[in-house]
Amino acid sequence: MSFDFLKDKNKKVHFIGIGGISMSGLAAILLNNGYKVSGSDMKSSTITDRLKSKKAEIYIGHKASNINDVDLVVYTAAVPSDNEELLYAKENNILLMDRAEFLGLIMKGHKFNVAVAGTHGKTTTTSMLSHVTLKSNLDPTILVGADLDIIEGNFRIGASEYFITEACEYKESFLKFYPYIGILLNIDADHLDYYRDINHIEETFLKFVNLIPEDGYAIGCADDSRVLNVLKDSKCNTLTYGIDNGDLIAKNIKFTGHGSSFDVILNNEFLFKIDLMVPGKHNILNALGTIASSLILKVSYNDIIDGLKEFTGAHKRFEFKGEKNGVTVIDDYAHHPVEIKATLSSTKNMNYNNVYCVFQPHTYTRTYTLFNDFVESFYDCDELILMDIYAAREKDTGLVSSNELGEKLREKGIKCVNVHSHEEALNYIKPRLSEGDLLMTVGAGDVVKVGEMFLNN
Repeated sequence: MSFDFLKDKNKKVHFIGIGGISMSGLAAILLNNGYKVSGSDMKSSTITDRLKSKKAEIYIGHKASNINDVDLVVYTAAVPSDNEELLYAKENNILLMDRAEFLGLIMKGHKFNVAVAGTHGKTTTTSMLSHVTLKSNLDPTILVGADLDIIEGNFRIGASEYFITEACEYKESFLKFYPYIGILLNIDADHLDYYRDINHIEETFLKFVNLIPEDGYAIGCADDSRVLNVLKDSKCNTLTYGIDNGDLIAKNIKFTGHGSSFDVILNNEFLFKIDLMVPGKHNILNALGTIASSLILKVSYNDIIDGLKEFTGAHKRFEFKGEKNGVTVIDDYAHHPVEIKATLSSTKNMNYNNVYCVFQPHTYTRTYTLFNDFVESFYDCDELILMDIYAAREKDTGLVSSNELGEKLREKGIKCVNVHSHEEALNYIKPRLSEGDLLMTVGAGDVVKVGEMFLNN
């Protein structure tokens, strides 16, 4: 489909799964520009209510009858092939497009598309860049994978040629995008239910970089050898960053409780000092990727400094949930071993008496394929409360279980207990918590409920 389709505002677009964090942003862009939009989801939410207030037709439940006078149906990779609406669209020759392709179509209408890619850190880096570009009045359109307070949600509609979005590698989705700047945060093994191996993932990232025009930029973390491999074979301009290596580096790093400060050096020249309000080495790297992109976009030094200083995190990324009886509760979306290590490691500079981690593995495939890596991920917590695997889009085929993971962790000397419900997790952890402790809920499922139950009971 060509971009010309979007020039006709009489077209009606239907979104299967409109309440999703990405789909809702796409729907909002169309609504803001005067298109007719409908969509369905399994349950209502603040997101669907927000879209309804913008005049979207919202249906709860997926039924063929929801497809009413529709010109295009947009769906996600998570929609099963036997979905009623999807089948109806196919049988009636209604135009179909997956979410990534439709996002690419919208990106075509902008000149300065910044696509943030990588196995980890996409949401945080996109959020940081949102703060900086808003501070500099670039008036960007933003699509981010979590709620961000500064835009009061997960999307913002701008009127400029600047477009900032996450670029997810799952099922090669980001190969349907049109980046002018591509940020490569890292390349690790994940989504091995689709990818053959880590080499297959690296090859796909190179394809992504080769979508960038010759006058565009590939920005990459020089501390990641696979990212360097990809940049070495790219055909566009490149700019690297890192703590140990790169054109743009952080020096004189000081960790300050829930944040850090560091000097930014470009090609051996001091540029400015950054005060960061989010913790951990991984967030310094995310900030460097943001700074590199901002410099290319000609954002002023002061706007970069102020934008990053005002960033206190996206929802579900080391998110402060509350405090009760001197116990701090933080929730984090980390669901990959590398992310979990980074998140737990960042607590070492925070002077908590004990760090209790309630972790909920996400998908059987990820738990199975990265099993040995998960076993090595929890050394920086004092006790691990391990919940059952959150199935998400998968079915339990008996491939792996949390009980097996718990056994291996205990063999490694990790203090770990298996629980099988949110209530059991709360009942175990509550009498153990005391003033000065940190309770962390970690995972991409609904583990956050444990911390919320503690705060509210």
